[in-house]
Amino acid sequence: MLRHSLLAGGLAALLIAPAAEARSPLDARITRTTYGIPHIKADTWQGVGYGVAYAYAEDNLCLLAEEFATVAGTRSRHFGPEGKAVLGFQEVDNLSSDVFFRSALDVAALRRGFETQSAAGRALAEGYVAGYNRFLKDAGADGIPAACRGKAWVQPITIEDVLRLTEKQMLLASSLALAPGIANAQPPGTVQTKLSLALPRADELGIGSNGWAFGGDASSDGRGLLVGNPHFPWNGPSRFWQVHVTGPDGYNAMGAGIAGTPIPTLGFNKDVAWTHTVTAARHFTLHALTLDPADPTRYMLDGQSVAMEPRTVSVPMPDGTPDATRTLYTTRFGPLVVVPQSGMTWSATMAFALKDANRGNARAIDTWLRIGQATSVGEIKAVVSETLGIPWVNTIASDRHGDALHADVTAVPNVSPAKIKACSTPISGLFASLATLLDGARSDCDWDVAAGTAVPGLMPASDQAATTVRSYLTNSNDSYWLSNPRMPHPALSPILGKHAQALTLRTRSNFTETEALLAAGKVDRERAKAMAFANKSLAADMVMDEVAGLCAAAPEPAPGCAALAGWDRRFEASSKGAALFRAFWAKVGARNDLWAVPFDAAEPVNTPRDLATEGAKGEKLLAALAEAVAELEKAGIALDAPWGTVQRWTANGEPIPIHGGPGTAGVLNYQDARPAPGGGLVPVHGTSYIQIVGFDDKGPVADAILSYSQSTDPTSPHFVDQTRAYAAKQWHRLPFHPKDIAAQRISKPKRIRE
Repeated sequence: MLRHSLLAGGLAALLIAPAAEARSPLDARITRTTYGIPHIKADTWQGVGYGVAYAYAEDNLCLLAEEFATVAGTRSRHFGPEGKAVLGFQEVDNLSSDVFFRSALDVAALRRGFETQSAAGRALAEGYVAGYNRFLKDAGADGIPAACRGKAWVQPITIEDVLRLTEKQMLLASSLALAPGIANAQPPGTVQTKLSLALPRADELGIGSNGWAFGGDASSDGRGLLVGNPHFPWNGPSRFWQVHVTGPDGYNAMGAGIAGTPIPTLGFNKDVAWTHTVTAARHFTLHALTLDPADPTRYMLDGQSVAMEPRTVSVPMPDGTPDATRTLYTTRFGPLVVVPQSGMTWSATMAFALKDANRGNARAIDTWLRIGQATSVGEIKAVVSETLGIPWVNTIASDRHGDALHADVTAVPNVSPAKIKACSTPISGLFASLATLLDGARSDCDWDVAAGTAVPGLMPASDQAATTVRSYLTNSNDSYWLSNPRMPHPALSPILGKHAQALTLRTRSNFTETEALLAAGKVDRERAKAMAFANKSLAADMVMDEVAGLCAAAPEPAPGCAALAGWDRRFEASSKGAALFRAFWAKVGARNDLWAVPFDAAEPVNTPRDLATEGAKGEKLLAALAEAVAELEKAGIALDAPWGTVQRWTANGEPIPIHGGPGTAGVLNYQDARPAPGGGLVPVHGTSYIQIVGFDDKGPVADAILSYSQSTDPTSPHFVDQTRAYAAKQWHRLPFHPKDIAAQRISKPKRIRE
């Protein structure tokens, strides 16, 4: 009897042990394929977050650890108060960064927002914490990359760290762009920090992108075809990172995201593919406050004096130095902000407050979860409309059924044209091109509340722009007005962007090249690849014949004319003369008197046009060319230097020629480059994760490349491998199906669990 009991007990233990193991939520498999792309497989959402965080830390630990220090407001302690932080797409001194994050990120409020997320969203974040901490444990002190080994800021994290990082990503195109102005807003009579800051234009944020959704009527196979080319930084936490996630509830999506995202935020599944471009909509409003004459920390609202809410923050300093303290102020509209170069100061009579539609946006991760599970672009449209969780980007998508979507539907303030007009102030017009300024002395000038929105005060999706077609839709960061030049959108609130106004040269180049592509036949992936990397300059095509005429008519050969005459009008690595045109166009491209034919809303793709060269205008153009020649000679760059010897990415001493050029010159393959130490130019942001996704009977067929590669660790084999491929215009067929993953596997799968 005892023997039978022992056998039964042993059998029960064998049966129970695997079941108990399977119930552990922290269990993930990581399989790496070509270029180090991780494929995360888990049966729980905690397991997904766990595996993604672990794999991301393997590739980019130092970057992510520093980012957690940034959002915790401890950079001054670790890197010194005068050092620099990268906040989104700009450098900010560490003290201002710390003050901003310690004042703007309310952990208690973030916790409350976290509790409103779906169970899956919460589990992803909890798993991410565990996965990051597990990597630190497995790596040990000696396994940390050299760049951050032994640093005090490399430490285990908590859920609060992930919530702070998520909130930062939501504010990238709004409050974060004005973080120094919030951190240094002080009432008159106090010590004022000298601040060099102006309201940024969208094209100055360092963010951009191109996206195309081709429907079945435009594609060669009658199915959807998506081309995504987001323009994001080559350095810092906003770099893209590729990942494939197979999780519970049938979730199976591949693509890319930025630091801290536990699932792809742009990519594809078996039925849909989507990308994002930064929208022209404004996600905050400014409110002009009329101050109480007796106290500049009180403001008048509906005739009553209201006290601003003070909040004193302390920032830890290094080496035992006493904490730095600063008191900031907020109002019913949001925090005070100063932007001196744009005329926004805090005087005895007036101040400015900023209200941000993405503050506390806890809906985004659930929005992307549901997009990753969508089976049609109609479902994607429904998701972004219901949640209003997409923070600051257009959504462009195609599906296997042949439908194409452009949804400029985001978390945006609900202010109608009538409200903007009724609530304007005498100075609102001065800010109109940069921000929406409302009267802060009236409570009825706050955002309108519409029934049924996810958050009171957000504009309902029905008042934003979303279009579904079977032809094509595209966006290159201009407004909702034109996604297809044949289908202009009716005018909406100005807060959503300009209507019937001149387009950027990059947008015009997009429409020009897309229409030419389709005029030659229906699009397939090979022709789409050629368009994406054609490196044409619309500006050059528009002006070079006239410039050549000016050169020929000059009484003596003008400097630089010969170099431009030999240029192929592209920004290929082999293009000779591209550097000279880049320098020349930077000097003339924004001139108000550049074109002879002005903009015409009836011809938005072809106007303005015709370079104005008569008389003094022509002389000024030749003078600008001479200045560009002198600039290159001073920098030691030959006028006919091949572009790839000028624009380079240097990794571990290896110079890699980078094709692509300035978007302001109408180059779709956008690379914004800055002077590099030792000469030449280095890309700082531009073409990043490029994907071309169609569908066959089995699922997605995706070709992609990540221009700056997966890892920021110089010792990683994936530090520069895709950069070389990008330089050679080599695309990579992404492995989505199990047999393709097995065929591209580069190492033994790793299982992590606890």
